[in-house]
Amino acid sequence: MDHLVLTVIAQDQPGLVERVAHCISEHGGNWLESRMSRMAGQFAGILRVDVPLDAHAGLLSALEALQAQGIRVQVAVGGADPVTVWRAIRLELVGNDRPGIVRDITRLLSSQGVNLESLNTEVVPAPMSGELLFQAQALLAVPQSVTLEQLQAHLETLADDLMVELKLQAED
Repeated sequence: MDHLVLTVIAQDQPGLVERVAHCISEHGGNWLESRMSRMAGQFAGILRVDVPLDAHAGLLSALEALQAQGIRVQVAVGGADPVTVWRAIRLELVGNDRPGIVRDITRLLSSQGVNLESLNTEVVPAPMSGELLFQAQALLAVPQSVTLEQLQAHLETLADDLMVELKLQAED
């Protein structure tokens, strides 16, 4: 068996995931993990599957045929995760919405060697004023060489500039 990582995007429609799952199953594959979401009428997902080496070509052809139904699938061969010692840190952020928040936060995280494991963002109206608030929740993989205090200090400096509130919490 070999790991493949599939990225799926399509106009949202009933049965979309079933069609992808059917292709995988028909070629002896096993669905291992996935993250999927619907946004603005579009569906996007990323998933990891195990598939026998001799079934790759058939699976790739079957996934490519989904294009006729408006389902685009990109395939990458999955590799092993690098052996690095990380600490899981949860980041929560809220502030008035403005362009550049994600760019600025991710630039700072990258400069500290922090890997972004997952990121969920949304813009919502503030309860009292109705102004738009940007909210983000992220799971960070922080190298052991970076202390929580160091990361907090760097982020707080940026939070002051961006006028956002943030909270870091170590995951158990």
